[in-house]
Amino acid sequence: MAVYELKNRLVVGIASSALFDLAEADAVFRDQGEEAYRAYQEQHLHDALDKGVAFPFIRRLLSLNDLSPDDPLVEVIILSRNDPDTGLRVMRSIQSYDLPISRAVFMQGRSPYRFMPVLNMSLFLSANEDDVREAVTLGLPAGRVLGPAVADEGDDQDLRIAFDFDGVLADDASEQIYQVDGIEGFRTHETANAATPHDPGPLRDFLAGINRLQKREQERRAEDADYKIRVHVSLVTARAAPAHERPVRSLKNWGVTVNDAFFLGGVDKSTIMEVLRPHIFFDDQVGHLTGTSRSTPSVHVPFGKMNEPAGGMPGHARQ
Repeated sequence: MAVYELKNRLVVGIASSALFDLAEADAVFRDQGEEAYRAYQEQHLHDALDKGVAFPFIRRLLSLNDLSPDDPLVEVIILSRNDPDTGLRVMRSIQSYDLPISRAVFMQGRSPYRFMPVLNMSLFLSANEDDVREAVTLGLPAGRVLGPAVADEGDDQDLRIAFDFDGVLADDASEQIYQVDGIEGFRTHETANAATPHDPGPLRDFLAGINRLQKREQERRAEDADYKIRVHVSLVTARAAPAHERPVRSLKNWGVTVNDAFFLGGVDKSTIMEVLRPHIFFDDQVGHLTGTSRSTPSVHVPFGKMNEPAGGMPGHARQ
């Protein structure tokens, strides 16, 4: 068998807890133990798991492989704490939804995030807080999914992705200045350093991968005027003028782009999300996500100094 190269593809790792709703099975594991959990999964082997928080995002991301049917642009790989036996239900559920996911790593009771670099992953999504925090601490791009499993509207083929800036696309150096010197100190610093690019944050490379998909869409549009662009990327940040200039310059310096930018200056992000309706939103502050996750599939990226203390959000036993 020929070697399947991952280096030129956008590779996303996802835990079954992010792709599917495992609340019922998780409760069995917590309340009755591992053997009862095994029996439960075996009994329900042929019952497809309900869609989880990240399902619409993953389905739409994989659909972009129709831009290159013979050489897929996107690869999604399951990274799971299940063992291969209990992971059978996950793979059966993937097949039942016709998701083109064929690769998986099952590690009984152990976190699989350490395989991210060798699998060329620019993102790992999980509902397990501990795994995500440990991955980010090691400099790996990971996030914990929050929010409802929203309806996956079949007639809506768009893929809308929204990013916060500081602590997500960029590092948190400016956020640290804000915490120490307040809003006026922050504005003064950002204005003085407007021409100095930020250091990249954990999801800069993921955005670069999304941009490659967008470039392929533009090429298809040039060949077929009827082709409808599907991928839309938004920047949604609490920054406002005059602190808006540095992010714009940083993105350009990194060679990445967004379609839209919202500089909200403290306006509640959840109000924007209800109109923008992204299929996934990445932010480093739980305070912002408390509002957005009520209606929007949201991802906490526990990066930077603000996220150093252990949070109070419990992880899931199985993923």
